[in-house]
This record gives sequence, C-alpha cells and structure tokens, in this order.
Amino acid sequence: MSKDDVIERLKNAVINYEVDCVADIAHEVLEKGVDPLQAIDKGLAEGIKTVGKKFGDGEIFLPELIMGAETMKAAMAILEPALPSGGKGRTTAGKVVIGTVLDDIHEIGKNLVATLLSSNGFEIVDLGVNVPNEVFITKVKEAKPDIVALSALMTTTMPHMAEVVKQLSKDKKVKTMIGGAPVTDDFAKKIGANGYSGDASGAVGVAKKLKG
Repeated sequence: MSKDDVIERLKNAVINYEVDCVADIAHEVLEKGVDPLQAIDKGLAEGIKTVGKKFGDGEIFLPELIMGAETMKAAMAILEPALPSGGKGRTTAGKVVIGTVLDDIHEIGKNLVATLLSSNGFEIVDLGVNVPNEVFITKVKEAKPDIVALSALMTTTMPHMAEVVKQLSKDKKVKTMIGGAPVTDDFAKKIGANGYSGDASGAVGVAKKLKG
C-alpha cells in the first residue's frame, strides 16, 4: 500500500466514522514514513470537511457529525505529537480562543466548532467549559488571538457573552463570534459581537470572514 493509499484510508475513516480503527491507520501512517502534516491536511482535514459539508447540506445529522469529529480527534492524538516541535508547522489560518461561558457546562457544540476550525487551518486555544469572564480576557492578552469564540447553550448564561464581548470590544485587534442553541444573529448584533453562526459547520465560514 502506497503513502497516498494510507492517507486516503485515513480520510475515509473520518468520513465513515471508523473511530475504532482510525488509531491503527494513524500508526500505519507513521510506520510508512508519511509526513504527519500531510496526513493531517490531506487525510483528516479533508475527511472532516466532507463530513461538515454533509451536515451543512442536511445529508447527515448531529450524531454523525460528532462521530466524525471523534474519529479525527483519535487520529490527531497520534499524529500531532509526531509533528515538528510537538505540533508546530501547520500553516495557520489564524488563532482562535474558544470556550463555553461561565455557569454553562455544555461542550459538544463548542468541541465540534473547535474541531472544524482546526481542520480548516486555525490554531485553537480551547479554554473548556464554565469559563469565567476574566479568564477569556486574560487569555486574549497571553495568546493574542485573532478571534474569540464564545458558546452558550442556556439563555441564563448568554449575559456572560455580552460582558465578555463588551470588554473585548476595547481591543480592536481581536474579533468576537458567538453561537449556541439559544443564541441568535439579532442577539449577536445587539451585544456588538463581530460574528454569529447557528451551527458548527457555518462557524468556519464566519471565522474565515472575520480573519479576512
């Protein structure tokens, strides 16, 4: 089996949600001397883009999208440490700090957005869930991202979005984007966020537009 063949297998593993065997394929990639960067960009990234497009087109649903993301994550755990300098070297489309706001522990949507952004070349700084407002602000000063992505899955936690966006609006170098089940485009405009997406696949286009 050629190097191109094993990369194609990696891509198809993501498309077909083969989470149980993708680790074996990732190890085979390294054993054959395939450049891990090429395996990620031509294999995993292309696979998750296909899955994301199918989700956006309504061909598959959220469970399949999650399975595709988990499959990619399992392979990345093996391939990323093999990259030069522990993961550096990928061409970056920009840096995104992402997290679910304070008092909100929902992570599926946030994780999907992070995975899809990563597969499209963005460097991700994932702060996790239940993130205090000041942590977002502090991390922006440390990481100097291009975009801060805020997630909320409850109407009661949405006010934290407004507070973080307000504080970050003083920094003209960073853009903000928000999303989550109860979040709307009108709310995004009301609080002054630079972008909004109603789903994970759409978030990639928003981020690319904000990065310009």
